[in-house]
Amino acid sequence: MRIILCGFGVIGQSLVKLFDFRSEDLYAKYGLKPRIVGVVDSKGSAVDQSGLEFNKLVEIKKKFGTVKNYANTKNTMSGIDMLKNIEADVLIETTVSNYKDAEPGMTHITTAMKKGLHVISVNKGPLALAFPSLMELATYNQVMLKFSGTVGGGTPILDYAKNSLSGERITAFSGILNGTTNYILSNMSTGLSFDEALKDAKERGYVEADESLDLDGLDAAAKLVILANWIMGMKVTMPDVNCTGIRKVSKEDIKKAAKNNCAIKLIASCNKELVVEPKEVSNDDPLCVNGTLNAITFTSEHSGTQTIIGKGAGGMETASSILRDLLDIRQEIAKT
Repeated sequence: MRIILCGFGVIGQSLVKLFDFRSEDLYAKYGLKPRIVGVVDSKGSAVDQSGLEFNKLVEIKKKFGTVKNYANTKNTMSGIDMLKNIEADVLIETTVSNYKDAEPGMTHITTAMKKGLHVISVNKGPLALAFPSLMELATYNQVMLKFSGTVGGGTPILDYAKNSLSGERITAFSGILNGTTNYILSNMSTGLSFDEALKDAKERGYVEADESLDLDGLDAAAKLVILANWIMGMKVTMPDVNCTGIRKVSKEDIKKAAKNNCAIKLIASCNKELVVEPKEVSNDDPLCVNGTLNAITFTSEHSGTQTIIGKGAGGMETASSILRDLLDIRQEIAKT
């Protein structure tokens, strides 16, 4: 399967390592032989129609900070040029999420689908801003758009709600969808101030380069939009979310919650309205998880509530979700 990879940060590199590590097993078990024919990062690109070497890609990126030094002739082809001019079957989109205009991911995804490529995106921006129209474009062009890694990293939240609860009508859901804010709030419950807890989270590499994505609830809101569209069949985008972040949560709020046998958590909920806000959650509630964990509770018509808990973001966790999507695409293609 010929793959173009747009974005080669932690997730892209983790994916290439995963392909390398599991290459024999993927072919033996699933008949999948991933062949990366093009990679683009922020400084350049690498192209080889016969397939780029997995190990070499990671080594070159580590040494030069870009893949453009992969060959003797430095390649400056953009992602869009690559998608238009190189034959491939799948685009994997891992560029940084941008909630203002969703670029460059939006153009990568639309260009790929118009050319007949299947798309796997872990970039939340395009889906948060244009989910309904992207799904329509995929249907029109008879391609698959997969995005398991956009919510929950390696925890199959989207698959669980869609497949394990199929035949059941989900009426509402709520949960902790951002591990960074959960880590900060968990630390504040041990007595740290907001600034101290934020500093610790930054030192551990948990905070996005643009900290407002975590702290102002934008990341959680984007995931909420994706879930609401996919699971509830809503046609919503980011402006439909009533969003409040955690910057104003004080030590006093934390202490007050503790007296009520509760903890403050940033909760994203869908129950007719879409809301992201810090709320008191009972310590006995299965949603009340600590550290960087994510948790989400689905309420369904006949089978009550189910809570799924797992790791949020992480390079290898998200790479595993991309591989899951790739195997789904492989199986669908095999049926036709």
